[in-house]
Formats: sequence, C-alpha cells, structure tokens
Amino acid sequence: MAVVFSQSVEDISENARANLEYINMRFGVPVYIGDTIEVESLVVGVRPSSREPDLGVVHVQTTGRNQHGEVVLTYERKVQVWKSRPDAVVEEAQLPEVPMVPCELRLPPYDPSRAYKELAHLTSPDTYFEDFVPGDVLEHSRGRVITTEHIAWTAMLDNTSQVHCNQFMIDQNPQRYLGGQLIVYGGIPFNLCLGLSCPDVADNALCDIVYKSGRHTAPVFVGDTVFASTEIKGKRDFPGRPDLGIVETILRGHKFVREGQDYKRVEIFYLEREIAVKRRTHYC
Repeated sequence: MAVVFSQSVEDISENARANLEYINMRFGVPVYIGDTIEVESLVVGVRPSSREPDLGVVHVQTTGRNQHGEVVLTYERKVQVWKSRPDAVVEEAQLPEVPMVPCELRLPPYDPSRAYKELAHLTSPDTYFEDFVPGDVLEHSRGRVITTEHIAWTAMLDNTSQVHCNQFMIDQNPQRYLGGQLIVYGGIPFNLCLGLSCPDVADNALCDIVYKSGRHTAPVFVGDTVFASTEIKGKRDFPGRPDLGIVETILRGHKFVREGQDYKRVEIFYLEREIAVKRRTHYC
C-alpha cells in the first residue's frame, strides 16, 4: 500500500497540504520480493475551495500493477492541494463516473490434506473468526513513538513531498504548513495503526480485503506516540471459502496531547477495514 501511494506523490500530491480521504482501497494479487510495482493515477475531479482561495481538492484513482500487469492495489483518494497562486482560475470538473478497475483478490487455496492444526500454536488462540463479537471495542495495548526516522522511511518509499523532509521550506512560512513543522507521511501512522492492531485482530487473518473509507483526522509529528483501537462492526461468511469469514471493523488511531497537567486523547486516523479471517474449525 505504502509503495503504491508513494509512487503517486510526485505527480499528484507533492504540493498537497493534506490527504483528505481514502476511498474503496481494494487488494488484488500479493506482492513478493523481486516484484516491480508500477503505478498510474487517473484524475477523477478537481474542485476549488470556496473558503480558501489558494487551495483546491483533487480527486484521483490510483492503481498499482506488478511486472505481469496484475493489479496489486487500486483506490481513490482526495487531496487538498495548493494552487500556484490564489487568483488562478480553476473550474470545477468531475468525470461522470469513476471507472471500475478489475481487481481480483488472490488467496491461497485451503488444502484439507495439510496439517494446519500442527501450526496453530504460532498464532493467538483467541483471534479466529468465531472469537469476534460485533459491538466489541479492542483497545490495543502497545504504542509506537514517532522519531526522526520517519524521514528515512519516507525517502525509502520514494515519497517526494517536501512537507515530510524540508524543514528549511517550512521555516520560510510556518503559518502555511500544519503545525509549522515537518508532518509525518500519512502512510506511516496508517501502517503503524494496522500493525498495532494485528496481535488482537489480524493474527489469524489471511489478508485484508478492502478499506472502504479512511482519513487522517489530525497530523502526526516527531515525538507523538501512536496508539490504536478496533471496533468490531460485523461478521459474515466468505463466499466460496468455508474455511474463512469476513470481519468488518473500524480501526482508529490516536495520540495524547498535553493540555496543562492533563492529556487529551486526539484521534489521528480512521479506517473502515474488512479482513478475511481463519475459522477455528478448519485451522485449530
């Protein structure tokens, strides 16, 4: 996900102020060491801001494919982007509909002859499909502090946005940029929240299926510690796969911000997530 996203930055969001929303992020074939990922983006719409004349919103559809032309990920996002100058005229425009990119989720087949149950001790015993109860909220106990390492991670992913690495640029006009300091690339708290949730939610998951909607609700800076929680929204059968079920969740990320002698919990991330999870009857 982070590789596909970062490859789109140079052309779409290098001059962005903020990512506003992820829409219908669907996973296709798995990615392996040695694969080469190429990315293309379709501009779906543009809309100038009515309140801030120097900004507008760009709506794009981005798709990543491997060296065989197979889709590994496709999604839409909306980005708040700076205009070249406040008086530049930008007409609102939108495609009549967003094209549907074929994206087939590829899962390993269930093989009844394999000794799955002999490996059950490698995962948590209480994270099978049968264990999740709609309405439960799981507060994941671990946290991860953000350090200046985020700059190197962002560079390794080839994300070229200067708001993540160019402190001199921000110092020239700190009022223009959120917090007046380097903003951590959104893919980092995105993936940290996913990782923090894994021991409680995805230890027996076979894959993520789709992220229907997601958004960054507050920026993350160096020194912030990221925490996460998961709300179980629903469960259903996985069509054609009696060994699996689909768990519908909402993943939320948060940090704590000092206010006087107290700390305020601030939500930083929201994601509607569907996961394919193993059934105990088949794997344990």
